[in-house]
Amino acid sequence: MKNRFDLIIFDWDGTLVDSIDWIVTCLQRAAVSCNCTIPERQAAKDVIGLSTKNAIQTLFTGADEETRNQLMSCYIEAFFARQISRDDLFAGVYEMLVQLKRAGFQLAVATGKSRVGLDKALQATGTEDLFDITRCADETASKPDPAMVLDIIQHVEVANERTLMVGDSIHDMQMALNAQIASVAVSCGAHSKDRLQQYNPLICLQQPAELLAIIGG
Repeated sequence: MKNRFDLIIFDWDGTLVDSIDWIVTCLQRAAVSCNCTIPERQAAKDVIGLSTKNAIQTLFTGADEETRNQLMSCYIEAFFARQISRDDLFAGVYEMLVQLKRAGFQLAVATGKSRVGLDKALQATGTEDLFDITRCADETASKPDPAMVLDIIQHVEVANERTLMVGDSIHDMQMALNAQIASVAVSCGAHSKDRLQQYNPLICLQQPAELLAIIGG
């Protein structure tokens, strides 16, 4: 895959940051706080990558609008109760991003997080200067709609065929298919290798830092 891509778009949670367990915990805590049925672990993982609004709607299908709003508020409060740091990045991720940037790749983030949430995370991990552009779910359509990816591609003026999506969820993989770009899956996050491979990624890695060896940098 070396010399094939100019732009690499990363998902955030579960792809660059080891945050899946915490997100699941916060979704379950929100359910308890709002007297809703506590979602099973995999059900909670299945909505990671969607916008918070879409995730709550999908996970708590029987809840009315008022309850869903309460669930969102409780989830957000629980999630931000914990401050992340660079140590929350998966092993080797920061060094990988630095090397890719130095090698001339344009780097981007496409995430289901809110703009406020992503900006806090970028600052906390010291990665804000490594990305040329970032897009969040509250700025455009939620995954798997390709709007985030297409907006990034247009902004950096790179062809679709020179763009790679890296993600840990089926929503990332479907978004890449919808945008007609190549993808690489990582199985350290929301979904298993078997589920991810159903979306035809070029390869499925166990850890994101393995990307450096196959793409160059």
